[in-house]
Amino acid sequence: MPEGDTVHQAARRLHVALAGSSITRSDLRVPKLATVDLTGRTVLDVTPRGKHLLTRIEGGLTLHSHLRMDGSWRVYAPGERWRGGPGHQIRAIIGTADRTAVGYRLPVLELLRTTDEDKAVGHLGPDLLGPDWDPERALANLLASPERAVGEALLDQRNLAGIGNIYKSELCFLLGVTPWLPVGELPDETAARLPALAHKLLEANRDRPARTTTGRPRPDQRLYVYGRAPRPCLRCATPLRTAEQGDGSRSRPTYWCPTCQRGPTP
Repeated sequence: MPEGDTVHQAARRLHVALAGSSITRSDLRVPKLATVDLTGRTVLDVTPRGKHLLTRIEGGLTLHSHLRMDGSWRVYAPGERWRGGPGHQIRAIIGTADRTAVGYRLPVLELLRTTDEDKAVGHLGPDLLGPDWDPERALANLLASPERAVGEALLDQRNLAGIGNIYKSELCFLLGVTPWLPVGELPDETAARLPALAHKLLEANRDRPARTTTGRPRPDQRLYVYGRAPRPCLRCATPLRTAEQGDGSRSRPTYWCPTCQRGPTP
């Protein structure tokens, strides 16, 4: 699933391509929007909110999309071949005279009144890359359910918006705790560091084409633990481990170092 930094980059690409231009082609390929025609309206801006994308359009409209596991927006120049996937996977086409944005495999696509955006994103906690970022509020949200595992709490976008499975595993490693440790058992100093460290990681990667939490250039060493099991830990050389973690509705592969991280494990 794309994480906050990836969605931020997608929003910027779409904004640069579309904002300020009039829509010359509108094709929304979901049943509820099949008859919607946005041609002639101007794209005002494209704004990220956590993992959500809000494309605001003249006339008080917002096209809300979410990429979830494998959705994507691609931008093409006139005459450029579309390479985002087969045609049956296209869910949205928004074209201007100079660029065409194509949304592939979008699981969420809806048209809202801009004044009703809170219906789509009002439940989100502070956005790690947004103007509303508030580390104290984020920490309070996380600590509100002390029995909850740190990894699950970090993925709950109601606590803080923008963290996905990769950053969850990397943050827990950098904090020295396993993703299964209850939030209430975090040492006070560690808990206090968590929001600032999460913000630092996403902020450092918001403009990078290749995400890294280690600062190392080699592709196999850009992350400390995520996707690296059973290779050795970059700090202590202990073989890394992986297991599924979830709340019962969905499980995700989780990675950790049994030496560098303390706390319960499966």
